[in-house]
Amino acid sequence: MENQIKNVTYKTTNTYETLNELNSDTKQIWIVFHGIGFLSRFFLKYFNELPKKENYIIAPQAPSKYYLKNEYKHVGASWLTKENTAQETKNLYNYLDAVLEKEQLPSDCKIVFFGFSQGISIALRYLAYSKLSCSKLILYAGGIPRELKTVDFIHLKGKTDIISVIGNKDEYLTPDRLAEENNKLKTLFGDRIKNITFDGGHEVKKEIINQLAK
Repeated sequence: MENQIKNVTYKTTNTYETLNELNSDTKQIWIVFHGIGFLSRFFLKYFNELPKKENYIIAPQAPSKYYLKNEYKHVGASWLTKENTAQETKNLYNYLDAVLEKEQLPSDCKIVFFGFSQGISIALRYLAYSKLSCSKLILYAGGIPRELKTVDFIHLKGKTDIISVIGNKDEYLTPDRLAEENNKLKTLFGDRIKNITFDGGHEVKKEIINQLAK
């Protein structure tokens, strides 16, 4: 008798973390998606030099936790794997819907979507699913999901600055991979993309974050 795959639905709880206060002085709300191996609370440190009164940062937490480097000491997390990806993606959408429902973001603030490394795939997929508008979409050193189409982002046309950021020594972006990702970006967003290259590897730099906030 062959194994059978069955589904079950149940209620679960996940955390997310925020930085600064959402108040009448807030001008930009950042929704930031960390890369593989991060936890949201550590990822927020890259945004702690932004003007506190003007910037409110929301860092969702990838749900799949694991010990890093097999040392059973430091914990990281992953958004998705190749296992049961479609269902896990739906679970992430439900989670992110719940985060934004709880936050009740004011309509007079600019929304910045920021994805680093694996977080890019979640930021883009969620924007395509939710049809949320944002003033900036920042794609920092990561890959573009192959299934996404130009039509998925029509709602951003003419309303959103698209910014691609990479390090010139990024070990994950070979020349062939870089050309492939640039082609995917151009297919989705045409000539609207602003490219920023910095001296460094696969890393988040605070000075780039500070620059992008302006």
